[in-house]
Amino acid sequence: MTSHSCCVYLGDKLAAYGFGNDHPFGPQRHHVFERALREQALDKKTDILTPVTTGRETLELFHTAEYIDKVIEQSKFGVGYLDNGDTPAFSGMYEAVRHVAGSVADAIDQLMNGYYKHAFVPIAGLHHARRDTAAGFCVVNDCGIAIEILLNRYELKRVAYVDIDAHHGDGVFYSFEDDPRLIFADMHEDGRFLYPGTGAITETGKGPAAGTKLNIPMPPRSNDELFFKMWSHVESFLEKHQPQFILFQCGADSIAADPITDMEYSEKAHTHAAKSLSEIAERYCGGKLLAMGGGGYNHDNIAKAWTAVLDTLTD
Repeated sequence: MTSHSCCVYLGDKLAAYGFGNDHPFGPQRHHVFERALREQALDKKTDILTPVTTGRETLELFHTAEYIDKVIEQSKFGVGYLDNGDTPAFSGMYEAVRHVAGSVADAIDQLMNGYYKHAFVPIAGLHHARRDTAAGFCVVNDCGIAIEILLNRYELKRVAYVDIDAHHGDGVFYSFEDDPRLIFADMHEDGRFLYPGTGAITETGKGPAAGTKLNIPMPPRSNDELFFKMWSHVESFLEKHQPQFILFQCGADSIAADPITDMEYSEKAHTHAAKSLSEIAERYCGGKLLAMGGGGYNHDNIAKAWTAVLDTLTD
């Protein structure tokens, strides 16, 4: 029997996913979160698990074999880019992405087997990668892998993916745009002003999935008050679809003073979303909620937002 209802994955093998100390997505993102977690004694309220690796078969649940071959090859020397210039290769990259995806896959197993209700993987939520390419600092798409595991291995009928990162989760959205089993809700900075330029309010799913996707583009400089107001649409959308599992991408780059976005939430937005989602999970999912750290390039914001989420999930 586990001692807590929530687990969190921490360790150097997860921190290894990043593009060096000079890059916005560097290893320090993991370390500032871990330090804040221990300073707030959250390690007393949650079980800390070591990162778990996985094989290429897990990566290929979402990605093409040809793309994984490319990741393996470029991982050897860490030279060049994996896309059109956003996502540099780095030495040891293949091992790092296997730990990101492996930890997410392990968290799903822990929740589906009833060991925990909630789990948090800070270095995860890489929502831009497509099935056949990297994008936007995301070498693999662990969110997409998680969805494939839940839909195909566990044969769930309705999985919710909720994303409050400042950037639209385009790699998830377009990969499942016509799949009615994925209930998708994404609040992001309006794509007319921010990468990747997608996620219009009119994008609601295609074919059999029409109406199963919710995109809420937020104006630049949106604050907590506007977030709370628009969040009610996410709640009613999830209530309508009654998911069996909730994936929560809680990117910290939607908090004020992030260097590459224009949003002005505080960590109260993340607390509000985490509390609301855990209540919905309790009603429809037997509590099962997996949070993934996502973006965030201001270290103070990462510490505040991710510990706010974890603190809420441990209550």
